[in-house]
Amino acid sequence: MSGLTAAHRLALAALIGRCPETVLKAVSAAVAALPGGRAAELRLMLAEEMRDRVRRAFVLAPVARMFRTRPDGIASMTFPPSVLPRLWRAAIEGEPHLLPRLDDLDEPDAVPVANRYCLSAASAVRDRPALIWPEDLEPARRAQGLQDLAACLDLAHLARRGMPSIEVWLKRPDDDQLAELRLLVKDCSDIHADGASRLLEMLFSQLDDAVLVLRIITRTSGAAGRRGFLSASELAGFVDRLLDGADARVARLAAYQPGQTADGVNEAIADLDWCAGVLAELDVTLTLDPDSDWGRRVRDSRVKVSAWLSGLLRTADKAVDKALPLARVQMGGRMSRMAPRLDAPSRGEAADAALALLRLVGATRGAAATFGSEAARKTLVDALTERLSGYADEILTMVNDGDAPDEAHALRLVSIAARYLELIEAKEAARTVRRLAAVAGGAAATSGPSSRAA
Repeated sequence: MSGLTAAHRLALAALIGRCPETVLKAVSAAVAALPGGRAAELRLMLAEEMRDRVRRAFVLAPVARMFRTRPDGIASMTFPPSVLPRLWRAAIEGEPHLLPRLDDLDEPDAVPVANRYCLSAASAVRDRPALIWPEDLEPARRAQGLQDLAACLDLAHLARRGMPSIEVWLKRPDDDQLAELRLLVKDCSDIHADGASRLLEMLFSQLDDAVLVLRIITRTSGAAGRRGFLSASELAGFVDRLLDGADARVARLAAYQPGQTADGVNEAIADLDWCAGVLAELDVTLTLDPDSDWGRRVRDSRVKVSAWLSGLLRTADKAVDKALPLARVQMGGRMSRMAPRLDAPSRGEAADAALALLRLVGATRGAAATFGSEAARKTLVDALTERLSGYADEILTMVNDGDAPDEAHALRLVSIAARYLELIEAKEAARTVRRLAAVAGGAAATSGPSSRAA
């Protein structure tokens, strides 16, 4: 059977090269059992592409994550994603015979070969910039980007040496481990005047939690413990980026409207947790002057988030009133009391808003302590637990006494109350309500009109 033509191979190679990792694996699995010569050639192409990507990931590991923006949106040194494959091809084209040495990463030659390719890539960036970064690709930042990329590749062998120690530096490094970090910074500074900041950019790209970079920065010098060390250095930009990220999240929280979108609650919770984590880490890592720019920005963020949380708690209480309303009923004579409205809708805007707000109340337990709102949150949770449990009890009593016009709808309202209890982490109360509802529901289902008449 005939194989792939040259045109087929070129087209497939271009297509395969653009496939993300997950798609590539899925396609490989799909063609694994296909018969024929063409399928066999395609399998070879896929295997070669996957092997090439493993090699590339190892060689360019110090800079690979800089070819995409950070998921948390914090500003960082980045390069266009389409530059990465061009950079890789330019790095290996002079010495392709060294590539097999990268297939066993336990071999002693693997790291030296990877570092050699990084230096080749740096030379290619300087000597053939149009090949690496076309002139029509993000021209506004192309010149500076090429300079940054070449400098980072110059330092890639040092960053590679430090990458295995990142976890150690983030925890409680001993004197020897701190000396290793400071020596690494010094070596980078000896190669480039701004080598320290470029090294930190590469290490920063390896951190999923942006604020942790402060732990590394403050340990890069023996002067880190002195007040003003960071603000007086070129590394202060990392703190400014984190505070910019906090400002952006505080603004999003202020604009949040519960119940508008399904993902809005998750985003609000993520923003709140992120702000709490960053501000708490700043308190632990740095000694901020309250009158400094950083001190004022941190204080303003705390005040704004604390005010937002206070408003959230008030709004959540009112939202429950709207979702599960009460009505005044006569008890006899002039006496009356508030009782659940059994005609309240089980779905709708009010129910969605209450659901979103109570999810926030339950999820803000840790963050509320950071912003000084935990006491108010706990008070609200206790009040809602008592109220929702009482609301469910009253409806279940009506169902068991045969006073609910629509027993199925009444039990749906009880289920909503139990769900609200779960959201505010009153799990024991929620389980109790569900157990009682299950019994009431069973009794309602087995009792027909004839049994009630009897």
